[in-house]
Amino acid sequence: MRRSDAARWGVQTEYVDATGTRRTVPQRSVRAVLDALGADGAAPPGEPSGARRGPVARCHPAPERGWGWAAQLYALRSRRSWGMGDLDDLAALGRWASGLGASMLMLNPLHAPQPWLPQEASPYFPSSRLFRNPLYLRVEAIPGATESPLVRRLQREGRALNASPVIQRDAIFALKMQALEHLWTRFGGDRRFDAYCASEGEALLRYATHCVIAEQRRKPWRQWPRALQSPGSAAVRRIAERERRRVDFHRWLQWQTDTQLARAARTIPLVHDLAVGTSPDGADAWMWHDVMAFGARIGAPPDEFSPGGQNWGLVPFDPHRLRDAGYRPLREMLHRLLRLGAGVRIDHVMGLFRLWWIPAESDARGGAYVRYPWHELLDVIAEESARASAYVVGEDLGTVETGVRAQLRRRGVLSYRVMWFERARPERYPVEAMAAMTTHDLPTVTGVWTGADIDELAASGRPINLEAELRLRRRLRRLTALPDRAPTSSVVERAYAELGAAPSRLLSVTLEDAAAAPRRPNLPGATERDNWSLPLPLTLDQLRRSTLARNIAATMRAAGR
Repeated sequence: MRRSDAARWGVQTEYVDATGTRRTVPQRSVRAVLDALGADGAAPPGEPSGARRGPVARCHPAPERGWGWAAQLYALRSRRSWGMGDLDDLAALGRWASGLGASMLMLNPLHAPQPWLPQEASPYFPSSRLFRNPLYLRVEAIPGATESPLVRRLQREGRALNASPVIQRDAIFALKMQALEHLWTRFGGDRRFDAYCASEGEALLRYATHCVIAEQRRKPWRQWPRALQSPGSAAVRRIAERERRRVDFHRWLQWQTDTQLARAARTIPLVHDLAVGTSPDGADAWMWHDVMAFGARIGAPPDEFSPGGQNWGLVPFDPHRLRDAGYRPLREMLHRLLRLGAGVRIDHVMGLFRLWWIPAESDARGGAYVRYPWHELLDVIAEESARASAYVVGEDLGTVETGVRAQLRRRGVLSYRVMWFERARPERYPVEAMAAMTTHDLPTVTGVWTGADIDELAASGRPINLEAELRLRRRLRRLTALPDRAPTSSVVERAYAELGAAPSRLLSVTLEDAAAAPRRPNLPGATERDNWSLPLPLTLDQLRRSTLARNIAATMRAAGR
């Protein structure tokens, strides 16, 4: 197939990388991506990149001069946690943060994993972006829990897991599921639950049915019998009817999760995180398999922090079939996220314009960009944002092509400005943005200042761009104007005091920085590391007494936030 044919299908045969260098995509990569799209030489359906007509819809505006904590909820342990932070911990964090003057809390994705062991650690590799992870439930907050001797025994075992240096999700899952199944047997019905099931409709029924079949089969859905691989099949409907009690259990878990999340959302406005994709073996891929391209995975091309590129293992939507479906999956995801939130952060927002597709049997360097109907996708996002009166932050880091940020700004999507990547001082950051020091994939302030991050990189065996890492420390030293021997707490305080001067509408402070954590939550490519499983070095109770955390909040107030 000629390169002109590739362009018709939205496959880029060249691109400009993060360093500004123009790269040509190998012909074999182009061919493999076209195969994943099902291109056979014919013209693609529709015109997914066609010009938009009519007025431009804009997202709901974000508040001005706001700030808040950015939390990995699982890492936020308290005395009452069962080995990981939960939704009652979130409510307690919200009350404390609100008292400090914070105007929002930004969360890691709370998306649902598969209902089996081992539990998936990464919140960015979900089974479903439609539904939430019941592992975040506070069991004792469910009616009847405190009267149960079994739950009290499991509670003691769960709280003992707080002593573990890493989050033991499998052990937590085993204890919580035993407690939740016990409470389900004592559930006598509730009209609010009936109303919830009715309002969630077919999507919740299909998700819960997937959970039941997945529990029974203990293997990915593409290895199920063919009759069960389609959610609308008669065989699937028979299982939903025969296993109605278990299906209702999984619907009840979602009701309880949403109920507890709603209580937390009343303490402070929440900003949710929408992961860029979903597991090819998960519930969403099963429910929406007809609009997905299973011959490719999503990732990123090489850049200075990931010289070998990144393969996230997520399955992409086929842009042509997604368009034919009226973007229903995106609408449903945003609707469910925003009904219990003041805003949403869209991970890798550049994926609305193009995604790096990695063909099967290839590494991340063997991919190519596939274009998406960004005009129409931004319409959907703006409409759902306006409907929910919730703002949108776009994570626009990495390889960003010319014009993308301008189009996002035109639609009212806030940029995401991270100090590690910015050459300008915070005073020169854009107004229509969320300012931050770091992200979950990047070093903490303590990790950079002490050198702990470089030490961990060296120990991981992961390729290191040493000059890029050292550049971060030089940038931090220039920002704070502190001597090399300054204590870490002083560096963190000064860094956020300087960041607070940014004119950006919003500013996020990671709890890792507030707790002076030396390790980042995730080190991309380090497969032997306990990624997404590191508790904060301070408990929630200790954070609330922390001088450093209070001082950071004071710098935000002093900056007029």
